[in-house]
Amino acid sequence: INPQFSYAWSFSEGLALVRIGDWDDCKWGYIDKTGKYVINPQFEDAWPFSEGLALVETGKKWGYIDKTGKYVINPQFDYAESYSEGLACVNIDNKYGYIDKTGKYFINPQFDYAGSFSESLACVRIGEKDGYIDKVGKQVINPQFDIAGYYYEGLAGVCIREKWGYIDKTGKYVINPQFDHAGSFSEGLARVIIDKSKIGYINKAGTIVCTGELTRQDELLMSR
Repeated sequence: INPQFSYAWSFSEGLALVRIGDWDDCKWGYIDKTGKYVINPQFEDAWPFSEGLALVETGKKWGYIDKTGKYVINPQFDYAESYSEGLACVNIDNKYGYIDKTGKYFINPQFDYAGSFSESLACVRIGEKDGYIDKVGKQVINPQFDIAGYYYEGLAGVCIREKWGYIDKTGKYVINPQFDHAGSFSEGLARVIIDKSKIGYINKAGTIVCTGELTRQDELLMSR
């Protein structure tokens, strides 16, 4: 597939999201693995396909299409995320909730912020603190963190008083807050920023297995 797009994502579920035009006047569509348009560029913004549906923006509202480009859930949300574990996080009137694949609310909008489900738990914000709910909307870990991340390999990175650590699914610290930033675990290791000067990888015991110099990208990540 020859270079021809202003931007292109990786393939997901057989299709790749591509953009034509500059940011001020661009359209997003989807191609197959031959480079042929399956869904012509027409959306103001869009995300790759996930669990059979793609999140797209039209008229400053977000909805979901199938792989023919047909709307399954009409644009109606102020903000939304891709489907994960059968549910999608959506925002309407400044409150976050979750819908199923018919567009019906599974967990009513009630949170000040919410993220996608990962390993059957989702981080949600109530007031100024983050906690976690299960897939029926029950609070499993009470809001207590300044920032809460996604669960991967049974652990989630959380931040409290500008230091990051990792908790298990009961909310218990497995690795105490000590890092300046913490990424998700993958294949038993997680990337962390140490003493605002080094990056490294830790194992699930919290032991640093290697370190390197901080890059400009790492500095930007830490400042968010």
